[in-house]
Amino acid sequence: MLEKLFKRKRPAPQKPQSQVPSGLWIKCEECKSLLFRGELESNFMVCPKCGYHFPVPAKDRLYMLFDRGSYEELDRELTPVDVLGFVDRKPYPQRIKEAQEKTGLKDSVVNARGKIEGINVLVSCFDFRFMGGSMGSVAGEKVTRNIERAAEERVPFLCIAASGGARMQEGIVSLMQMAKTSAALTYLEERGVPFISVLTHPTMGGVSASFAFLGDVIIAEPKALIGFAGPRVIEQTIRQKLPEGFQRAEFLLEHGLIDMVVERNNLKTTLAKLLRHFGFGGENG
Repeated sequence: MLEKLFKRKRPAPQKPQSQVPSGLWIKCEECKSLLFRGELESNFMVCPKCGYHFPVPAKDRLYMLFDRGSYEELDRELTPVDVLGFVDRKPYPQRIKEAQEKTGLKDSVVNARGKIEGINVLVSCFDFRFMGGSMGSVAGEKVTRNIERAAEERVPFLCIAASGGARMQEGIVSLMQMAKTSAALTYLEERGVPFISVLTHPTMGGVSASFAFLGDVIIAEPKALIGFAGPRVIEQTIRQKLPEGFQRAEFLLEHGLIDMVVERNNLKTTLAKLLRHFGFGGENG
């Protein structure tokens, strides 16, 4: 009896479950280093080893930017509609619903009011997670509303761009936002209110071809891809190899297309210095 018992096939010993919570470590896309999430977050989501700037959701960017992470979100009620009845692999309303569930946002732009080192500012911030940060009617309307608000209140306007360009599912309605936002900036300029444009990775297409390059000061994050058509499209069109680093922030700075390249952990201080240079103090008085 005992012999039969010991000859029975015993179950394989189970491996002990890991006690390390998932998401505690993140691999850097650039240098492939394994980074502790807490250290990365304390460094503004910038790799401490190679300086790679991780993509950041809009509301996280706003938290990093504003004093004590405090701000008021504006125009939250705006949501896109399917004016063309557009269908590709999925109906446009389905894509919108999936993006909203994924991000918790109504569209690709978040408007906010807050203070940077005591200076009142209005900010429009793109979130690339929402359909590639594409600019449709709602994104254009939000940017325009914030520009007009800044002009009326004489409060500096900042835009943090991260976009693949115009939203093809809205066709000409999307392309109209290029002219709409640019016209609003003319009004802002007439009122003598500054606009600082911050270009992050990537800023392409209709966004770069309109308001993103109309700032009084144009700042870019390190190694951000910035342009209209992407480098692969250009190479296939002209059948030539592009220069090293073409369309990256440093290349644009070297060729005079932007004003400065600023690391994310220095952005807030840089913006405050620029705003003071424009004559805006603690209470914008």
